[in-house]
Amino acid sequence: MTRQNINELLAFLGVARERSFTRAAAQMGVSTSALSHAIRALEERLGIRLLTRTTRSVAPTEAGERLLGAIGPHFDGIEAELAALSELRDKPAGAIRITTGIHAAETLLRPALARLLPCYPDITVEINVHSGFIDIVAERFDAGVWLGETIARDMVAVRIGPDMRMAAVGSPAYLSGRKPLRTPDDLAGHNCINLRFPTRGGLYIWEFEKGGRALNVKVEGQLIVNDIALALEGALDGLGLAYLPEDYVRP
Repeated sequence: MTRQNINELLAFLGVARERSFTRAAAQMGVSTSALSHAIRALEERLGIRLLTRTTRSVAPTEAGERLLGAIGPHFDGIEAELAALSELRDKPAGAIRITTGIHAAETLLRPALARLLPCYPDITVEINVHSGFIDIVAERFDAGVWLGETIARDMVAVRIGPDMRMAAVGSPAYLSGRKPLRTPDDLAGHNCINLRFPTRGGLYIWEFEKGGRALNVKVEGQLIVNDIALALEGALDGLGLAYLPEDYVRP
């Protein structure tokens, strides 16, 4: 259906309901001649008279009443839905899917959702915790929360948290009786818990910095995991040292 056809139907609907070209024109914000022209074009296209016109009144013919009953509810439904959509501007609603890692889920998203969801009961949030990095668009997520250096260059990113500080940690049980750790080089003599992220393949290298000088260390150990929660549990169980976000291990 062309735009012109819709305009003709709207013109007919306005006049048939108001029983007046003048009132319908005022309500629709157009001239009476424009309405008359639109309805005449509709009648010519259909080959049937839709309105009976006299000097005092306008009334639908039998065909006009039939058309009014057929299209009226549909246009009313469209107007009602548009009004409902307009209300959403001031009342957020709908479903949001977010992919993230366990650390961001616990330290950033969970506190934010605790404040957000009670205020907006019409919002549904799905959090998908994944140890690797996935294609947000291909997997139909609305957003992803990841470390800045892991974000693809063509993705739009907004900072939502502070810089993350990492720490090499071990339980008192593991460290007891062992030579104190003073420099990253001392890690060579320790059992270290390695992280392997699926999309990277290799083991995660432990990164240190002092006085602007960076030092990357490849560590070795008996345990390799693909999730920082497992690395934390391994460290708590005394299985070795773990390299994890400082705020995650501070407790």
